[in-house]
Amino acid sequence: MKQVLIIDASPMFREFLKEKLTQENILVETAQGHRDAFTKLISLIPDLVILDIEESIDNMTDFLWKKSKDPNAVNIPVIISGPHIEREEVADLARFGVIKYFTKPIKFDVFFESIGRVLRASFSMDTTPCVLEIHLNKNIIFIEIAQGLNREKLSLLKYKLSEMMDVNRLYSPKIIVMMTDLSLCFIDGSNLELLFDNITSDNRIQKKDIKVLSLDSFTREFIEGHTNYSGIEVVTNLSRVLNSLVDGGVTTSIHELISDRILSSTDKKEEGSVEMRFYSDTGIQDVNAAESEGAVLKIALVDDDDVVRKILNAAFLKMSAKCILFDKGSDFIASLNSDNYDLVILDIFMPGLSGFDILKTLHDKKSSLPVIIYSQAAKKEDVVQALSLGAKSYLIKPQKTEVIIKKAIEVIHDRL
Repeated sequence: MKQVLIIDASPMFREFLKEKLTQENILVETAQGHRDAFTKLISLIPDLVILDIEESIDNMTDFLWKKSKDPNAVNIPVIISGPHIEREEVADLARFGVIKYFTKPIKFDVFFESIGRVLRASFSMDTTPCVLEIHLNKNIIFIEIAQGLNREKLSLLKYKLSEMMDVNRLYSPKIIVMMTDLSLCFIDGSNLELLFDNITSDNRIQKKDIKVLSLDSFTREFIEGHTNYSGIEVVTNLSRVLNSLVDGGVTTSIHELISDRILSSTDKKEEGSVEMRFYSDTGIQDVNAAESEGAVLKIALVDDDDVVRKILNAAFLKMSAKCILFDKGSDFIASLNSDNYDLVILDIFMPGLSGFDILKTLHDKKSSLPVIIYSQAAKKEDVVQALSLGAKSYLIKPQKTEVIIKKAIEVIHDRL
């Protein structure tokens, strides 16, 4: 059975991860602080380490160094969630076995896709389209749900509410669930139960303080007929309810009330650890883009051979590197003004700018960007010229992808 060690996670993040991983029959252990973390690491030898950082990674540097020096632990992959850090700092983490760094707030679906890749496990995910937003104004929490009921987001809601209450020190919040977009039927009953069970799971939320704005007859009948939700009120007009909850004069315009007074946030920490919006919500169909989110390494693949680019891209994605593909040397050179790469895989013979031209350009710019030549050019003078212009290694096509990845890791580690 697969095993995961979660280190230094906040209560919300830790419990949410434990629940989801346990549902997938994955053993979960937790640790706090680098001493406890390393002791558990070497005793368990887990399949994956998930490290959650609140403010600075400096506090866990000692743990990462010890892990990299221990022969039994060095190859255990690490996924980190933490605050924004510079690109160079992210790339530097590769030497410690860090394969992904997710800047908070992380997108839940991409995060678990990465975990699944490491553990070679397929997580069951509800793909129902769903917009679920949480907003706080003073002591009122607004939960807006549209399009549908997604069980992943409904499960996450429980932890997001607790996190919001903890951060903003709410002890008796008012809850308004806005569901005017939804038209439900009996098959949605279990999802409605999940929604309201999660909302009421925290004892700081009282059922009498929950109002549900819905025009749907099934939703009204379900809540009013369910003994567990006695006290929850379903309303069709929120104006009076809002006026009774928000300080100030009375207004007859719900639009004015919401726009001018409710939607001016008073959150102390609005985004939290995990986003309620998923990567899939963007509608982007580029699978590689989703897979590369949180990637520690950024690699430029410069080759006019479409097949080579696709093969290398697929290979590097497996080691959680983000690849930028170029079929023209000129496009790659132009990208240097806006993109920072950790490595370049470069062909020699290409139309327009050749690999030699690109190496010379990098040399003239005094660039320290490491380059691996991957080319059919096998003449000794070609190899000598490339290395003299600054290439770190030279591989002659074709090679197994394992060879290319191994060489890439060697070159990147040498740079770090």
